[in-house]
This record gives sequence, C-alpha cells and structure tokens, in this order.
Amino acid sequence: MAEETGVTVADAGLADRAAALVDKLVADGVASRLAARDATLWGPDAEAEASVRLSWTSLHQTSRPLIGEIEALRTELQGEGVDRVVLAGMGGSSLAPEVITSTEDGVALTVLDTTDPGQVADALAGDLQRTVLVVSSKSGGTVETDSHRRIFAKAFAEAGVDAASRIVVVTDPGSPLAELAEREGYRKVFLADPEVGGRYSALTAFGLVPAGLAGADVARLLDQAALLAADLSTDSAGNPALRLAAALGAAHEAGAEKVVLADTGSGITGFGDWAEQLIAESTGKQGTGLLPVVVDGPAAAGFADAGPDATPVAIGPANAAATISVTGTLGAQILLWEYATAIVGRLLGIDPFDQPDVEAAKKAARSLLDSPDPATGASSPSTVDGHVEVHGTVGASGDGTLADVLTEFLDTVPDNGYLAVQAYLDRLDDASAALLRAELAKRTGHQVTFGWGPRFLHSTGQYHKGGHQNGVFLQLTGAAVDDLEVPDRPYTLGTLQLAQALGDGQVLADHGRPVLRLHLTDRAAGLAELVRAVQQVRQG
Repeated sequence: MAEETGVTVADAGLADRAAALVDKLVADGVASRLAARDATLWGPDAEAEASVRLSWTSLHQTSRPLIGEIEALRTELQGEGVDRVVLAGMGGSSLAPEVITSTEDGVALTVLDTTDPGQVADALAGDLQRTVLVVSSKSGGTVETDSHRRIFAKAFAEAGVDAASRIVVVTDPGSPLAELAEREGYRKVFLADPEVGGRYSALTAFGLVPAGLAGADVARLLDQAALLAADLSTDSAGNPALRLAAALGAAHEAGAEKVVLADTGSGITGFGDWAEQLIAESTGKQGTGLLPVVVDGPAAAGFADAGPDATPVAIGPANAAATISVTGTLGAQILLWEYATAIVGRLLGIDPFDQPDVEAAKKAARSLLDSPDPATGASSPSTVDGHVEVHGTVGASGDGTLADVLTEFLDTVPDNGYLAVQAYLDRLDDASAALLRAELAKRTGHQVTFGWGPRFLHSTGQYHKGGHQNGVFLQLTGAAVDDLEVPDRPYTLGTLQLAQALGDGQVLADHGRPVLRLHLTDRAAGLAELVRAVQQVRQG
C-alpha cells in the first residue's frame, strides 16, 4: 500500500491562520489554475516568466517516454561493461538525482557538483573503463560542469577510452551544450522540457536520466507523483499543497521566515538538500522569502529549540518538536513541495520562477578569472592562528586568537538573523566541516545554515542576496594540495574555486552583509583548530 501523503499543523494558532489562507486559496481556484498553467497567478510582473515555467505540473505524464530511452541506454552500456555513473551537474541538475539514488538501496551515483580539485580527483580515480559521464546543464554554459566535462574527456583519452562514447548529455534544446554534443558526437543527448526551471526539474530528464542510468526505479517515482497529482490540482481544503503553502505563509506572516527541515523517518535520504534549493531560490527575493535550514534530525540544534523566527518542519511522521509535518513517498513529496512552493510565492507576492540575484556572484567570479592573477582578489590575512588565515570585512580587525575573531564576528548576527557557513572544500574528505553547523547553532542561539561551495551558489545563494537581509556569512576556503588543470582554459580548478568564494564574498559585502573568510593552509589541521576555537566561543 502506498504511503499516505499529508500535511499536519500542530500549532493551534498557526493552524487557524493557515486554515483561513487555505479558504482564500480555494476561493481563488489557485490549485486548479496552477495545474492548468495559469501564468497570471503571481501578478503581471511575473506573468512573462511564469508563462514558460509551468510544464512541471504534468511531468508525471509527459516524462513517461523517457523511461524506455533510459533503460535502453543503460542496457547498452552494461553490455559494454560500463556500470559506473558519474554526474557532472549543479543545483537542479544534481540535487534531485542525488536524493533519488541515495534513497534506493544498492544504487550508486557519483555526483560532481564541486570545483574542489581533491573531490574531482577522487572521481577521476575510479575505473574509467567502467565509467559513463552524464554532463547535465540546463543553460549549457555552467562553468563548473564544463570544467568537469573537459577534465573527464582528457582523462578518458589518456586511459584509451573513446570519450565521445562515454559522455551523455542532458540539456535544453538549442543550448551551447546541445550544439557541442552534436559536433563531438557524444553518446546520447537527452533534451529536457525547456518550460521547466532547474529547481522544478526533478521529474524531467535532469532528475531521471542520471538516476535511471545508475539503476534507480524512475518509473516508480513518476507513479508516486501521479497518485497525488489529482489531489494537488483540486480546489479543496484537504489539498496537501494548499495546506503546506498556507502553513508556511502563515508562519512567515508571524515572523518565522526560516523553515527548519528535519527528517523524522521518512525513508527518504537527503530530501532536505533538494528542498533547500526549491524553497530558497524560489522565494528569496525582493527582501522577503523563506530560508530553509537543513538539520541532521529532530534532536539537532535549531529544531526543537527553534525561536519565533523559525518553523520546525518534519519530513516524515509527526514529531513533538515539529510545527508542521509532511508525509509521503519521494515522488509524491517532490510534486507536493513544488506545488506548495509555487503557491507560497503567490502568498509572498513574488515570482517563484526567477532568480534575479544569482548572476551577480557568477559575474564577480568571472571578473576575477579574467584578471592576470585571479588570486589578486584575495586580501592579505589580518591575522594567522595556527593553520588558519583570517580574512574579511568584519571580525578580522585585530591580532587576537581565532576564538576572539569568531566571537567578534558572531556578535554581528542581528536579533532573529542567521549565520551561513559556506565551505569551499571537499564535501567527502572534509566532511567534518559540516559538524560546525550544530556547534555554532548551540553557541550563538541563532539559526545556522551550512552549504558546500560552490554548490550552494546554485541554491541558497539567491536567498543570501535577495531574501531577508539579516544574514552573516562565514566562508571556509582551503589550500589545494594537488590542483587540477582545466583543459583549454587559463585556470585550474583550485583557482576557479577560490574565485567563486571571493566573488560571492564581494557581492555579499556590497550588500552590506558581514563576511569573514577563514583560509585553511592545512585542511585537516585547520578544521581541527577551527572546531576547538568554536568550542571556546561563549554560548548565547
């Protein structure tokens, strides 16, 4: 029997306001209009963009032909001894395949959504004779993904493997990547529906092709979404998308602009990381929005002890600490959250389909890469403590210890603000950095997010510039022991990674936000010193 999908609101006051919003959404016919792709739902300013971004509402039907194509290619590859799938993609091109494959037992997918040379080198160290590279980019010009493609093409050739036969492309029709794939004769090109934005693309070729080639049951995923689709398009008080959107909207009205996501036994692995992009990039603009805070579980700091600025949301069975609980299978939850997020956009008065502030960080990084020495954008450290160099606009003024620097910096977090930890490191070898989120949340009493760079630039990066301007930003960068050249490009991966950190830091500083960058001259030793310094910070 399929798991029932539903939304529960535990707080009585919030539930009352949410119910009133549901009634208004039902009266306005929002659910049925959304299913019918009514681009007027978000006002005249959003209409042009919305008119070409609503095909995701029917993907549970329109993506069906992909299943046979994916299975045929997988069978071909396996017949050639190719059973290792590496995905080069960012944001909407990587987050959905990762949660889909992680949720299924025995399905392995190597995801490259990084410019860290160590992490890319680890992927290259796998058996290239057994490897197919899926290059996935909606625009066809994503710099990280293009770098991965160049590096793997060279590695295939050096290993005696015909690169063209081992590269599969997922992109929009007419993109530069589609044209390149045709010129190079790549193994197969899957053209996705161009009227679906990246963060709503989980059930398009962007989500299904990498996951299906790795062995995930993508037909079942579409079945799960299809089972709920009729309910989501119905104008009724029982519609779970209306209930979820109204609950989030009511919470935002009450001052809770942060949404703390914890898995409570849903059976889905990593759902919060996918939902994070959907929520942050869709709603974080024009000085408003919902900031998702992904935590390890309901016992994590910031969930049970969430303040008035945050709403604890359980992904899975109801939890005593959760204000809102959302249950359902993976396919159902994907479609539910997409509907709910689009509807929240209407409640907040913004366009949930654009991302007006994402380009700023990309432009700043490109400017640094175009300079004779991209590292010139880096300031000299104001102080060095052990294996940690201190750089920044706030918190880097003195000659104190690292703990002193952090204390001064963390004092800049405003009441009901948040701290964003941005780690431009290897999310596999430097995974211990993620432990900083909970420790900093305990120490400061504020909500703390954690993102791997540059991955978060395609996700929460929009909210950081366009959402509520109460964030404070801690960047972590690290020395690259063995850098990687990007073939036919004048920069290395390490140079690109640093340029992305510096570029984004400059844009945040230009927005008047406090930024502190800690550079680890030795990653392992520096992380250990950083953890010790955080533990010395007084608890708020």
